[in-house]
Amino acid sequence: MGTRIIKCSECGTINTNTDYCSFCNSLISDAKKRVLKAEEVKNAQIKEVKKELENPNLAERLKKHPFLIYRIFGWILYSAILVVSAIGAGLAWFIAMVAAG
Repeated sequence: MGTRIIKCSECGTINTNTDYCSFCNSLISDAKKRVLKAEEVKNAQIKEVKKELENPNLAERLKKHPFLIYRIFGWILYSAILVVSAIGAGLAWFIAMVAAG
């Protein structure tokens, strides 16, 4: 591998074979910047998934509430959502079958 000569965009110092500037210590390696950006994107995706798991919807939260009336309301709400989803799926299937001939 040859010698890499990189000019720092922050201070203008010429650096050879380093990832960081020898004068101002800023990151100058494009490969290192890509790796850090990929890690940042991966961490953001992990954070989003964790947030989704830790913050369930209203019906799920009410089903686990310590107060009995709220738990009952949560189960009723969950059941209503399930019934509406089943009716919607059945209606979509019926429309697809009618359209198919």
